Amino acid sequence: MEENKEQEKDYNGTEWGDSSEKTKEIRYFLEGPKSRGSELWYAIKIFFEFIKGFRTFHFIGPAVTVFGSARFKDDHPYYKLGQRIGGELVKMGFTVMTGGGPGVMEAVNRGAKEAGGRSVGCNIELPFEQKPNPYMDKWVELDFFFVRKVMLLKYSYAFIVLPGGFGTLDEFFETLTLIQTKKIKNFPIVLMGSKYYTDIRELLDVMLDEGTISKEDLDLIMMTDNVDEAMAHIHHYAIKQHGLTKKIFKPSRFLGEKFFHKEKAK
Repeated sequence: MEENKEQEKDYNGTEWGDSSEKTKEIRYFLEGPKSRGSELWYAIKIFFEFIKGFRTFHFIGPAVTVFGSARFKDDHPYYKLGQRIGGELVKMGFTVMTGGGPGVMEAVNRGAKEAGGRSVGCNIELPFEQKPNPYMDKWVELDFFFVRKVMLLKYSYAFIVLPGGFGTLDEFFETLTLIQTKKIKNFPIVLMGSKYYTDIRELLDVMLDEGTISKEDLDLIMMTDNVDEAMAHIHHYAIKQHGLTKKIFKPSRFLGEKFFHKEKAK
């Protein structure tokens, strides 16, 4: 019991989990129509969550988002894989973005930070598992899942999907849907963990056979266990094919903005 209570606290001792006021508030929002005043209040809160995210990440440069489970410990092979991926991505010049929590997300942020690169995250409160990890240079705390998913997609030019649960699959399929419907460019998606995702690959093949998706929808998906292959795929489809270069946005002194500088490791 005491151990579970400890798991509900983040690194600053803040309470996390099902009993928190924020979780109750979001649940109330999703339980059908409310008064007009209440609906307006939530619309305003959602607007300001977007603004908070935009201000946090506007100057991070081209990023790659890595999705994955919050539940793997630091001695797990997938945690080690995440660390290596984070380090390799910063060598290519990318900012590394994750969901900001523990497990695989922590591993990727840790790998990026230890390699001297830029490490950022979009954290959200979840019962018993989601806590901000200590390996991020910049991060934002969000209440709404859909705001978080916009942030994870908006700044990224490639996506890596490590083993995970419902949330990871949700992020994977939403990214696929946005690419399929041309809402975002054909940026590459890499599934890491061929054994773990065997059934997903087979499901996609069934969907293709039944005509519910097209062959072109799968062209940019790569499944591999080889980090070098994954980096080469991202280099070809995100950097070379799209001629990716870093956009420089001038900070506004009036808005209290500044560049996100991070010295490279020597």
